Amino acid sequence: MPLVQTTRAGLEALLRVRQLDRTLSSLPPLDPYDEYAVGATGVTTLDAIVGGGFPRGQLSEITGARSSGRASLVLRLLASATARGELVALVDALDMLDVESASAAGVALDRLLWIRGDVVAHPGLCHDINPRAMERAIRALSLVLTAGHFGLVVFDAGEAPARALARLPFTTWLRLQRMVEGCQTICVLVGSEPMARSAAGITVQVRRAEGRAEGRAEGRGQRGEGMAEGRERGTRGATFSGRSFEGFEIEARVVRASARTREDASAALVTRAVPHV
Repeated sequence: MPLVQTTRAGLEALLRVRQLDRTLSSLPPLDPYDEYAVGATGVTTLDAIVGGGFPRGQLSEITGARSSGRASLVLRLLASATARGELVALVDALDMLDVESASAAGVALDRLLWIRGDVVAHPGLCHDINPRAMERAIRALSLVLTAGHFGLVVFDAGEAPARALARLPFTTWLRLQRMVEGCQTICVLVGSEPMARSAAGITVQVRRAEGRAEGRAEGRGQRGEGMAEGRERGTRGATFSGRSFEGFEIEARVVRASARTREDASAALVTRAVPHV
């Protein structure tokens, strides 16, 4: 389903019709000096490393290869935000979200605005896509950020070819950063490689931990990608939408853009799926 070309007024009208504009419209502006304005990811080990969660009013990133666990982390982030009662938006550049997986992971779908992009026949294998596809996705992201009613906005270009992302002007990310500054919104870019660096944002790089490559994931976080599940030592595997689901550990490293340094610590993410009821 292609992205719908609309205006800010049109988007806000749609939000009012669904009564979604009430969620964050009453929240006060973000204190620019508040370094502790964050939103928890719901992954305890990761939150401990990043100081409580992803910073509000900044662009942050989740990066990793296909089947690295990035989809699991995104779903966990969305679930945590909706559990706080926040409205969330997912700009799904290549229409990769599996709704059943999102629901099973705990995402409250009635609080999710899902903007679907162009469908790609063989995601992860194509070397390029229609240049206008990414332009439309960025335009949709801009509209959502400008609307200002969201606690979390995720731009998922994880399966987009590097060539398509390279065509975007670097000023794209600077403009988006200006849109989100001073807001209560957490904006997260998802890709196989870093796309932008915010002055105070963070980049979480995820990968499958060594020695657990035999883990088998039958649930799916995205169409075409096995949904990764971390598992703590001594715990049993979780049930995911009625299907068996063996987890594997995910390592996360945090890069703080302001210092251009990488955190030495790493964490095994426990992204246990919520049993489907």
